[in-house]
Amino acid sequence: MENNLTLEDIQSFKGKYPKQLWYLFFSEMWERFCFYGMRGMLVIFMTTQLLMKEDVANLQYGATQAFVYAFTFIGGLFADKILGFRRSLFWGGILMIIGSCILAYDPKNLFFFGISFTIIGTGFFKPNISTMVGSLYKSDDTRRDAGFSLFYSGINIGALLGGYACIAIAQSYSWNLAFGLAAIVMLISLVTFVFTQRSLGSIGLKPTRISKEGEEKPQKSWVEYAVYIGSLAVIPLIMMMVSKTEYTDYFMFTIGPLTLIYIFYEMSKCTREERKKLFAALAFIFFSIVFWAFFEQSGGSLALFAENNLDHNLAGMKLNPNGVNNSANSLFVIIFAPILGILWIYMSKRKIEPNTIVKFGLGFLFLGLAFYTFYSTRFFADGNGITSLNMFTLAYFIITFGELCLSPIGLSIMTKLSTKSLQGVMMGMWFLASAYGQYVAGILGAEMATENATKQERLVAYTNGYLDLAIYAAIAGVIVIAISPLLKKLMGGVK
Repeated sequence: MENNLTLEDIQSFKGKYPKQLWYLFFSEMWERFCFYGMRGMLVIFMTTQLLMKEDVANLQYGATQAFVYAFTFIGGLFADKILGFRRSLFWGGILMIIGSCILAYDPKNLFFFGISFTIIGTGFFKPNISTMVGSLYKSDDTRRDAGFSLFYSGINIGALLGGYACIAIAQSYSWNLAFGLAAIVMLISLVTFVFTQRSLGSIGLKPTRISKEGEEKPQKSWVEYAVYIGSLAVIPLIMMMVSKTEYTDYFMFTIGPLTLIYIFYEMSKCTREERKKLFAALAFIFFSIVFWAFFEQSGGSLALFAENNLDHNLAGMKLNPNGVNNSANSLFVIIFAPILGILWIYMSKRKIEPNTIVKFGLGFLFLGLAFYTFYSTRFFADGNGITSLNMFTLAYFIITFGELCLSPIGLSIMTKLSTKSLQGVMMGMWFLASAYGQYVAGILGAEMATENATKQERLVAYTNGYLDLAIYAAIAGVIVIAISPLLKKLMGGVK
């Protein structure tokens, strides 16, 4: 019966969440275990196993993560035009499994080779599952934000488990075993999707092409195969670009302008009202770059700060500081994302829910407060530069509310403001903004890094940097709220 489900059947669900959301929830959860597990190991692996300097490792981390998110735009484009969301997701999952297996076999000598597979695989996987979540809802369904908040908690369950388990296993037992675990859970993610995709009806199927006679026809098979072959053929190029950070600079200075040119070309085909909404989407994308440049210190400078300057005591428990760095935020999201989603529904029914723009502004204000808390850890340090894991974790508690105000809402607003033909591309643009955020995050982290310094000197250098980020985040939040009337006008009736 599920094979015969129409889009109307799916979108007319009763209750708070459609059942298909749970299937996508679990598939995404295991994929994020793989992604965040490896993300949490990158900087520590590069500094301790590849013996990179801290500033180089920060730049390398930013470059690697930037390419991961930049390729989500390309993956969204191919899904929109050629593969469809489902085949794109499946192909991406296969590539991620291969990359993780390569790293499990020989992480030191094959590091950039394995990472290149995971970069391209994530590009095909990540934007398309989020787009399918948006397709479960009608455009005016007020339950959409709550659905994305729940979906976001699934992301963070995976991030919690992978973020702590992988780095703990790597440092206590074996780096090979940690990368191998990432491959296993990615396989679980893919199997979960394969066995539940029938419930999605027509959502995510391979797109058709329009013939000269105006008839819908299936895509030619050779075009699909060309995408698969092409994505494998660029592996050597990706290896070169991620291993040499100067190539990342060239790429980032090129891909952004070219992407905007393409978007403006597509916007020329839209109606005036559609263009206004797309301009609003671009404004949200710009501010998200700033947000992620600060937030993503978690994988770079904060990872090194946790490794060198934190004690092992959290509320009386002895824990791995980098495991906490990788997973604390995710734990808080798991707890508070569903609660916040229910709160949005409650406030929406009473017509007192803050609009999307205000939520964005609040996200930056929480971000600023969190980085001020990271800065304040210096006041709890001993004479050796070792400071409180408790205060560090409190900062992640605060930053969680900033993330919940911005990130799940951002995924939702991209699907609301995009035209049907550009949904995958605009979702890719949202992740491309994350790429620029990751890129800038690496640069900011490199500027904070110190070589051959005492722990006390490291403490001062990093916390000074966090104070600067706190100030800039607060300023950005004020600006977003100040221009909210203009953005609200561009968004039309979208809330």
